[in-house]
Amino acid sequence: MPSSPLIDPGELRAACEAVVPWLDGEKPRPARPELAKAVRLTLKTLAAVAPGRSVEVRVPPFAAVQCAEGPRHTRGTPPNVVETDPRTWLELALGRLKWTDAVEDGRIAASGTRADISKWLPIVRA
Repeated sequence: MPSSPLIDPGELRAACEAVVPWLDGEKPRPARPELAKAVRLTLKTLAAVAPGRSVEVRVPPFAAVQCAEGPRHTRGTPPNVVETDPRTWLELALGRLKWTDAVEDGRIAASGTRADISKWLPIVRA
């Protein structure tokens, strides 16, 4: 199995800290490249800490990763999918929103028996 590319912890933290004022409601939505960087690095980190290919986590329009051990998915729509918007993903990744609350509020579409990725959240505390 190929190893995941290393994530620079400083780069991850800086990308997350750049979006915190938006998450706190203090500033407008960050520029697209800044928001994309935070989403992509947190997803890449999730894939590194939860290696595998049984769950696909999608945060359109920025990125999708496969993670979590289990039956490998290779073609078509994966049986275990998590999809959410960038704000919700970053709130989850930064420990500002609980998985159960996001699911209950309909902010996450999670399908499949392995779609609960809460044990790997938060990715970073900021």
